[in-house]
Amino acid sequence: MEPIVLTDPGVQPNDELIFSIIGGNSVYWEQMISYLYDNHFDIAEEWRFYNDGKSWLYRTLQKKKTIYWIGVQKDTFRVSFWLSEKAEPMIEASTISERIKEEYRNAKPFNHSRCVTVVMGSPEDYENVVKLIELKLKIK
Repeated sequence: MEPIVLTDPGVQPNDELIFSIIGGNSVYWEQMISYLYDNHFDIAEEWRFYNDGKSWLYRTLQKKKTIYWIGVQKDTFRVSFWLSEKAEPMIEASTISERIKEEYRNAKPFNHSRCVTVVMGSPEDYENVVKLIELKLKIK
C-alpha cells in the first residue's frame, strides 16, 4: 500500500492541498462527504496529526462514534473502517464487494474489531464506502 503523504505536523491539511495530491479522485472525496452530510445528522469531522504514524488523518464522527478515517496518498486516498465482531453477520449479508468481505474475514482482530480499507479510484469503490458507512452507523 502506498504511504500516506501528509507527514508535516506543521502543515494543516485543507481542501486545496488535498485535491492537489489526490487529483482526479477528488470527485470521490466530494461525493463521499456530501453523501454523509446529506443523509446523516450530527456529523463532525477533524484533521489530527498522529505521532504514532507520523501523519495527518481525517476522521468523521457521529456523536462520539468514529465512522471512518481517511489517509491521503499520492493520486488517491484510503478510507478505513474499524468494524466490531457484531458487524460480521451484517457484512456477510451485505452487497459489499467480496474483496472487502474477504479482507474483513482475514483481518487481525484488535479489541474485538477488524479493519477494512478501500483505496478510492472507481465508482465501485465509492459505492462500497457508502455501504460501509451505512453498515457502520447501524452497529450499536
